[in-house]
Amino acid sequence: MAATRPGRLPGRHRRPAERQATYGEVIAIREFRALWIGQALSLLGDQLSRVALSVLVFQRTESPLATASVYALTYLPPIIGGPLLAGLADRYARRRIMIFCDLLRAVLVALMAIPGTSFTVLCALVFCVVLLSAPFSAARAALLPELLKGDRYVAGSALQNMTNQGAQMLGFALGGALIMGMGPYRALALDAFTFLASALILVSGVRRRPAPLATDTDRPSMWTMTRAGSRLVFGDPRLRTLVLFAWLCGFYVLPEGIATPYADVLAADRQQVSLVAGLLMGSMPTGTVVGAFLFSRYVNPSKRLRAMGWMAMLTCAPLILCAMEPPLAVVLVLWFVSGIGGAYQLAANAAFVQCVPAERRGLAFGLVQSGLLASQGVGILIGGAAADVLNPAHVVAMAGAAGLSVAAALAVLWAGSCKEIIEKVRAEATV
Repeated sequence: MAATRPGRLPGRHRRPAERQATYGEVIAIREFRALWIGQALSLLGDQLSRVALSVLVFQRTESPLATASVYALTYLPPIIGGPLLAGLADRYARRRIMIFCDLLRAVLVALMAIPGTSFTVLCALVFCVVLLSAPFSAARAALLPELLKGDRYVAGSALQNMTNQGAQMLGFALGGALIMGMGPYRALALDAFTFLASALILVSGVRRRPAPLATDTDRPSMWTMTRAGSRLVFGDPRLRTLVLFAWLCGFYVLPEGIATPYADVLAADRQQVSLVAGLLMGSMPTGTVVGAFLFSRYVNPSKRLRAMGWMAMLTCAPLILCAMEPPLAVVLVLWFVSGIGGAYQLAANAAFVQCVPAERRGLAFGLVQSGLLASQGVGILIGGAAADVLNPAHVVAMAGAAGLSVAAALAVLWAGSCKEIIEKVRAEATV
C-alpha cells in the first residue's frame, strides 16, 4: 500500500491554484493597449478643458454662478442620455461607435476653441460633448471583457482605474500652468486634438467586430432596449446588489465636494486654503490608485469577491472619525485609507461582467454609469447644503456613517448570493 504524506487524506485533491494576471501581459495585448492609450489621451485633454472652460467662462461673465453652471453640465448629460444612448453600443459595432464619438467630439471641441463663441453656444457644445461620452464609455466598457478574459479583465480594469485617477491629478495640476502659458482657447484646441488622436489609435489598434445584435430583426427600438436593460439590471438580485455597490460611491465621494470649506476649517492661514483643499482632494484618489494596485496584484480573484463587502465598508468607516475634528495630517490619512477601500469596485465590476450577457453589456454598463454620476452629483449637492449649516467635519462623518450602514447591508446580501459567481471566476482563473 502506497504511503501518504502526513496531514493529507488519500483521495483528496487540492484545488488548482488561481492564476493572477500581470499588468505586463495585459499591456502586451495590442487592442487593449490601443484602448488604454486612447483613453489616457482623452482624459488628460478633458481635465485640461475643464480648467480652460472655467477660466474662459469666468473671464467672459465674471459670474461664479455661470462658471459653476458650465461645470455642472459635465454631470447632467450622461444622467439624462446615458440610459438611452448607451444602448447604441449593443445595436452597432462598438469600435465604430467609439470612433464616431471621438471624431464628433473633436469637431465640437474645436468649435468651442473658436474665439468669440457666445456663452449660449458654448454651453450647448459642452452639453453635446459630454452627452457623447455615454455611448463611448458604454461601448468601451462592453468591449473590454471581449479583449481581456478571466483575471486579465481585473488587471486591465485596475490599470485603467489607476490611469483615470492619475490623469485627473495630472490634468488638474498642470492645467492651470498650461493655460497661463497658452490661453484657454489653445487649451481647448489641444483637447480637440486628443479626441482626434484617440480615434486614430482606435482605427489602427482595434480590429473590426460585428454588432452584438447582428440583424435588423434583432434590433428593437431604443425605448424597448432601455426597458429591457432596466429589467435585466434591477430584476436580478445579484446584479441589483452589484449596482448598489457601485452607487455607494455617492457617500464616500461627498467629502471631495466639500473639500474647500473643510480646508477653510483646517488651514491655519486663509492664504493656505487652496493648498489644503488640493491636498484633501488628492488624498482619496491617491489611496484609490494604491488600493487598486495592491488589490489586483496581491489578492487572488475569488478572495477579491469575498472581501468586497469588507472593502466597501472600509471606504466609509474611516470618514466617521472626522467627527472628532482631527488635524490635517490625520484627515489626510483617513481619506487616503478610504480611497484604498474603493478598490472593491474592481471586484464589483468583474462580478457584474460575469452576470450580464455579452450582447447586453453596453446598455447595462450605461445604466450603471448614469446612476453612478447621479449618486455622486446628489451626494455632493447634499453635502454642500449640509456644510452651509454644519461643521464640514461633521458632514463628512455623517456621510461615512450612512455609507457604512448601507455597505454593511449590501455585504450581507452579497454573502448570500456570491457563491456561484466565485466558482465561475475561480474556474476561469485556475491553471
